[in-house]
Amino acid sequence: MNVIISNKYESMLQTLEIDVIKSLHGIFSVDEIVSQFQNFFFQRMILDITAIKDYKDITNLQKLSISLDMDKVILLLDDDESSSSPDYLSKLISMGIYNFTKNVEGIMYLYNNPNSYRDVAHIHQLEQSTASPETVVVEHYEPVATGCKVIGIKNVTKQSGATTLAYMMKNQLAHNYSVIAIEVGKTDFRYFNDRNLLSVGDNEIGTAVAKNNDKDVIIIDINDSKQAESLCHDIIYLIEPSIIKLNKLMTVDRNALIRLKDKKIILNQSLLSKKDVLDFEYESKSKVFYNMPPLDEREKDIFTLNAFLVRLGFIKQQTSEEQVKRNKLFGIF
Repeated sequence: MNVIISNKYESMLQTLEIDVIKSLHGIFSVDEIVSQFQNFFFQRMILDITAIKDYKDITNLQKLSISLDMDKVILLLDDDESSSSPDYLSKLISMGIYNFTKNVEGIMYLYNNPNSYRDVAHIHQLEQSTASPETVVVEHYEPVATGCKVIGIKNVTKQSGATTLAYMMKNQLAHNYSVIAIEVGKTDFRYFNDRNLLSVGDNEIGTAVAKNNDKDVIIIDINDSKQAESLCHDIIYLIEPSIIKLNKLMTVDRNALIRLKDKKIILNQSLLSKKDVLDFEYESKSKVFYNMPPLDEREKDIFTLNAFLVRLGFIKQQTSEEQVKRNKLFGIF
């Protein structure tokens, strides 16, 4: 059964041919909506955004996304610039709100085919992106700057997958970049049987980077090398957010997460939901750069990995006719 909360678009929502267990009309604060429905079972909630008090203040939508399962909520947008602009929609996506539309056709489509991030990635305006709203993330790469970019990967919790992630990033970037991956102080790369993987000692990393500075990208599995850290333009810190790994980390170093404030934290091999990630951020007083699920290193093109590389600034966005059609269906642009 379904819930409808309406205000300005009540007449539109009355035309929906769905079973309704509860219907509200008027303007409600986020706290009022949450108190009524946080523990209320429903299949879908159709939420007229104008029914949310001060909905133009995006922080109110953030409060909603923390307390409700937004995968079950379809947001009917207002037909004004401030709450349906590309910037506003991008902020919704950053909160994990993927199901939004401006018309009945879009509501019914989302009712039967809820969006995932992949369906709205073309709208998401990442920090490095200056693309128009009619673009979509694809697997074609272009260098973001001249010269060699050195990216370090470091495990924070033990054995969090830095070696495998370095290998997979190297493979993905190699489609359009000259790239090499280097591990420091270990020889695990040998098991991949790949000549573009290099294992060196701590005293050799400087020479290895210098010899490969003609590459577009060098990825370094840092391990415990301070020398390697000093050579990186950017470092991503991997945390496997299982209970046992986190508790072990806190036992060894209670301030480990505090020192990572403002760093690029990746939850790697993560099965956390969007709400779990928000809880992690609140409890650790840190910001998660990316929530990476378990990946299959045998796959040649992984959307989640591509989306991560977008965050790092590597993926060029290009027009997709299919995504433009979806936007028109939802009445977004």
